[in-house]
Amino acid sequence: MTVVNVVEFIWALSAVGLIVLVLLHSPKGDGIGAIGGQAQLFSSTKSAENTLNRVTWALTAIFLGLTVVLSAGWLLPK
Repeated sequence: MTVVNVVEFIWALSAVGLIVLVLLHSPKGDGIGAIGGQAQLFSSTKSAENTLNRVTWALTAIFLGLTVVLSAGWLLPK
């Protein structure tokens, strides 16, 4: 396995994770509480929503960063 393959795997995994996290968001602010029981892991619904937002933004940054690295070809041997 090369470095490019590992980065592509992480990129694909972050894409799937980002899709799941975006689908967990609710336009009414219910967010993760709409799943049923999942919000009990957090102290409050607001805390769950804040955590969901932070994880979503972090995964977005990872996905976009890896997209730039892969599309620029910086990992290819010269």
